[in-house]
Amino acid sequence: MEKRIKFDYIKCPLNKYTFKVRPIRKWVENECVGLTLNLFSGYTKLDIDEVRNDIDEDALADFHEDALQLVMKWKGKIFDTILLDPPYSYRKSMEFYKGNKASPFKRLKDEVPRILKKNGRIITFGYHSNVMGKGRGFQVYKIGLFSHGGAIHDTIASIEIKN
Repeated sequence: MEKRIKFDYIKCPLNKYTFKVRPIRKWVENECVGLTLNLFSGYTKLDIDEVRNDIDEDALADFHEDALQLVMKWKGKIFDTILLDPPYSYRKSMEFYKGNKASPFKRLKDEVPRILKKNGRIITFGYHSNVMGKGRGFQVYKIGLFSHGGAIHDTIASIEIKN
């Protein structure tokens, strides 16, 4: 039997850097548990225990590597939470990452479960409800819908628990 999915609806402004928006930042800080890998960390430091990665050399990060490459070679601690906030489109990938395409998202989703603890969380952001899915051993726990008003795309975050 499926568990009921929790749902949060929050109206807030839009910013090209997701976590610069205070309501989104606070929401994600409340939802992260334990040691968190922030694979597309950008310029906003979160008030959590995080390991930060961003391919942009100017971003505030511990590592400046392609997300998929970092995950594939990771030999450190296993994480309680993984944040996935990649560019939401090819155009955004090229614009925000100075011509570098973001990691192939399907391959990244196939690899990250290896470095996440059992019962750990993956929080994924996008224009669509991007989920890890049951096939990878995940159950959707909560959806966050961030409405930016008018004809602007909503930002959707899914929180999944690893079985």
